[in-house]
Amino acid sequence: MGLTSDSTPTGLRVALKQLEHLWFQVAGTRCNLSCHHCFISCHPANHSFGFLSRAQVQRQLKDSVAMGVKEYYFTGGEPFLNPEMVPILIETLEYGPATVLTNGTVLRDSWLQQLVDAELQSRYSLEFRVSIDGVSPEQNDPIRGEGTFDRAMEGVTRLARFGFLPIVTIARSWPLDKEDHIVEVFADRLRRAGCDRPRLKILPMLQLGAEVTRSGPYAEGDRITEEMLVEFDRSQLICDHSRIVSDRGIHVCPILIESPDSLLGENLAEADRSFSLEHGACWTCYQHGAICSNPSQGK
Repeated sequence: MGLTSDSTPTGLRVALKQLEHLWFQVAGTRCNLSCHHCFISCHPANHSFGFLSRAQVQRQLKDSVAMGVKEYYFTGGEPFLNPEMVPILIETLEYGPATVLTNGTVLRDSWLQQLVDAELQSRYSLEFRVSIDGVSPEQNDPIRGEGTFDRAMEGVTRLARFGFLPIVTIARSWPLDKEDHIVEVFADRLRRAGCDRPRLKILPMLQLGAEVTRSGPYAEGDRITEEMLVEFDRSQLICDHSRIVSDRGIHVCPILIESPDSLLGENLAEADRSFSLEHGACWTCYQHGAICSNPSQGK
């Protein structure tokens, strides 16, 4: 197998096959919560990445048209801490479907009404993904903070009241043999909260950021090998079809923005290049598929 200039085997690099999903680190690393498993250690005082302005997002949206982008995602931190989040989402719905990843604890009725109106006027859909990491306060709050389960469930109920069908994402903190039970219990709880069609997305833990303190880093052997990629469908890796915009430039994927090698360029054209799969998080993506993106699992 040939070697690239950085001595990485070419089989361990993934090219951008087609830029289908464009992400925005719209709230930087600012969050109103300090979750113990956050893979980029977002919290109220983390300013290592800054907010994206509406003008910055507009510029990338316009550039994305020529690249063939089909879908847009917004993350942070907590996106709704960005004071321009609502107009940003409204404008994005002129370009394509949008998904916003939120903890659900800071939503306001006035914002949701504006977004309902914008979605009704758009040919595209607006999705909300709400992070809740347990079926009860006893499971969730030790990870996400005291009182966060009830606050997040209030957010889910508010979204349902405005006609949205939120996807609840849960980081797996239980043995696999308990998963069916966990899913059923949570789906029932969501129905009682007003979600007639519960949608759940189970995510693996990422051994990065705050989670390293909680449970440890990736082991040396937690890496993709050339043999693992033989006849593997590389579209299962998010770097095959996605890039993310931060206030520093364009990165390869939402998970690795803190890694210096993740920064690929200042614009989308410069970010159209291959990336080396040498991180532990790449191994997690290999195991579970493009974990950041939709679709979700319905129950």
